[in-house]
Amino acid sequence: MYTIVTGAAGFIGSNIVKALNERGVTRIIAVDNMSKASKFQNLVDCEIADYLDKEDFIQRLQHGHFDGEVETLFHEGACSDTMETDGRYMMENNYRYSMILLDWCLEQEVPFLYASSAAIYGGSSVFKEERPYELPLNVYGYSKFLFDQIVRQRLPETSSQVVGLRYFNVYGPRENHKGRMASVAWHHFHQFKNEGKVKLFEGSHGYPDGGQQRDFVYVGDVAKVNLFFLDNPDKSGIFNLGTGRAQSFNDVARAVVNNCRMLEGEGVLSLEEIKGRGLLEYTAFPDALKGKYQAFTQADLTRLRGAGYVAPFATVEEGVAQYIAWLSRS
Repeated sequence: MYTIVTGAAGFIGSNIVKALNERGVTRIIAVDNMSKASKFQNLVDCEIADYLDKEDFIQRLQHGHFDGEVETLFHEGACSDTMETDGRYMMENNYRYSMILLDWCLEQEVPFLYASSAAIYGGSSVFKEERPYELPLNVYGYSKFLFDQIVRQRLPETSSQVVGLRYFNVYGPRENHKGRMASVAWHHFHQFKNEGKVKLFEGSHGYPDGGQQRDFVYVGDVAKVNLFFLDNPDKSGIFNLGTGRAQSFNDVARAVVNNCRMLEGEGVLSLEEIKGRGLLEYTAFPDALKGKYQAFTQADLTRLRGAGYVAPFATVEEGVAQYIAWLSRS
């Protein structure tokens, strides 16, 4: 029997593959689109049974090649570019592809764990997994929203496990390939390394410079929650996956600067000291993001905790410390 991970060479997918390896699971079929070849680096230290291109995989799946051979399917593959304007591509890639996998898993009674997104909440100020608070601001968010709606319709009709995890602002190892869509922590590390300072957008939505608050969740915690549901096949539903805490972009900047400084044997600075030394610079808020930007997010974890996941989540300070240590070695 195999475990299938789509988006396996991507950010969260490769972390799930690595987490599975760490518990001895290696019969993994890794599915991805490797047109961005640099993604292969995310799997170099992982053990898999086979790799398939996403189109080859879906054709084989539909022709019955995997019938009776799959133990679990983690569906992490998607276009996650919130600035993508090709709605036809986004809906085909994120929505229709997911529908094919869902139908197959329900027919085969294979547990289906998939990546949803906090982008579904869009301009909402409440982050509960309930229809009134789901107001996507872009076609990426809509593609995830529509699939979640279908899952809600199907769940009462099946005894198979289906779990949608609404990822908030995920950061951590194995996101080098993401470029401009990489986390703020990744950008800050490289800015500090190359320019000796980090950059944030000027204040917007009533927040002071760098004061916008998001729920930043470390990718190691994301992998742990996925494995929790793998270990509990009786639990289904759509769940927020964040820390339940909103922290500011200034918190991220301070954590990155101080951890980079500590690598050089230098002391910890306060935010005001960082600003005073010119180590943090604020830049104009881009017009392209206006009206499409979540200034505040904070996961309501009531459902996740109610499902039995009790482990703590890393704070920005804890997660960034682990991440900078990893980046400095890579």
